[in-house]
Amino acid sequence: MTELKIGVVDVLVVRLADDGWRVLLLRRGTGTRCTGAWEIVHGSIEPGERPAAAALREVGEETGLTVQRLYNVTAHLFHLHQNDTVQVAVAFCAFVTPEEREVRLGNEHDHYEWLAVDEAMTRLLWPQERRTLADAYDLLRNGDAASADDVLRVI
Repeated sequence: MTELKIGVVDVLVVRLADDGWRVLLLRRGTGTRCTGAWEIVHGSIEPGERPAAAALREVGEETGLTVQRLYNVTAHLFHLHQNDTVQVAVAFCAFVTPEEREVRLGNEHDHYEWLAVDEAMTRLLWPQERRTLADAYDLLRNGDAASADDVLRVI
């Protein structure tokens, strides 16, 4: 029987520039799944780990950046046929300081770019990542969640 598992986090990493959002996209390296595809930070939730902790850990591991503020944005489902699980991905938006531009890539990625929202939308491979970006920008375009900050802000 197919298992339902809350096992993945997706994290938009954003820095606020003078002219708006800059979204961090990572390009998959040679020898990894989806080689050459552009994506946001994502990864597995470790046993006993909460989704927000996994999001912070994955940002650190994949980028070397420090998260200033973390917001819960949405969750979505996808099927992994290799192990016949339906995964729930919990999606977050992480803001870093405007000065943090240099990224220390992990071994899964070979290049990164900070892009405006419109350009990031055209570069992302997965439609769900584009929807997450649209939702996050709609909720957090000014850098916080305004009247919903008490509900969406994790740290």
